[in-house]
Amino acid sequence: MKTARLLATVSRPEFIPANSASLIIGVAWGINLPVNIIWELLIPVALVYAIITLVVAVAAQINTMADYELDLKDSRKKELVKAMKSVGRGKIKTLMVIELLLSLIFIVLLGQTRGKPALLLMWAAAVFLAYAYSSHPLRLKSRSWLAVLTLLIVLSILPVGFVYYTFTSELDFLFLIFLSGQALTVYGVIVPAEIRDYFNDKAMGIQTMTVQLGLVKASLFSIVLLSVGGFLAGTGFLLELVYGSHRVLLVFLLVMAIVYGFVLRKYKRLYSLSKKHLTSKDSDSVAQEIEKLAAQNPQWITIITQSIVFMSIILLVSKFLT
Repeated sequence: MKTARLLATVSRPEFIPANSASLIIGVAWGINLPVNIIWELLIPVALVYAIITLVVAVAAQINTMADYELDLKDSRKKELVKAMKSVGRGKIKTLMVIELLLSLIFIVLLGQTRGKPALLLMWAAAVFLAYAYSSHPLRLKSRSWLAVLTLLIVLSILPVGFVYYTFTSELDFLFLIFLSGQALTVYGVIVPAEIRDYFNDKAMGIQTMTVQLGLVKASLFSIVLLSVGGFLAGTGFLLELVYGSHRVLLVFLLVMAIVYGFVLRKYKRLYSLSKKHLTSKDSDSVAQEIEKLAAQNPQWITIITQSIVFMSIILLVSKFLT
């Protein structure tokens, strides 16, 4: 029981809600009714969710092993380091092999039942990026803008696109508008996490995008990403509901607008503090304010994600009303 709990810590269970979000979003945009509830909905959903969860777990475990030496120096990652040390690399590698084999079995079943062998290629791309992002010799996470591009792909485009393609082969232009906005939003809510770690990362010589840009430009960049991302994602939902003759449901877009507005106010505060840090005589105090505010980022990620999931559920409901 203790070993299972430690393995769960190493596998970063905090990513599970994101897996569920990708599933709901992809199904909402991809499914076309009517469908056979068992064979065309429940079974594909179960297989898709299992595949995404297993691949994400492998990616988290690779990252934990690759970053172990760095995490030893980070006081905020004591539990992760302790779990990694207690479990050992051998057990983690064995678990990864089992997870990869299971996900391979599931992806083959999914590809055959849906008649889409390309799903296997998407799975292979996800597994490759899971390894390449954290591990040498590529270690994309340390390559500034390549890290940004990789995160956009693995956190948004690939998982949502994978679910979407499972349920439809039609490439909807409005879905592409939404997905572009959602991808920008995803990275937009990651930047404050880099801002929180900015001072430690800079001291340790870790070249994140935020370290290279500096606090002011990075905080401004996050505002632009979230603003443009929210506009595009909202536009996608708006046009899809309008073309589906469900204009009455547009009122629910107010939820997204309120949430994005709330988070953007926090981002603007980060931007102001970042500029203040450049000129303040008490820069250490300002740095603490920046870290304290940026530490609220998990809450911002949660409400932003939930607002998108909420609108996806509204979109799904609209299809049942057609």
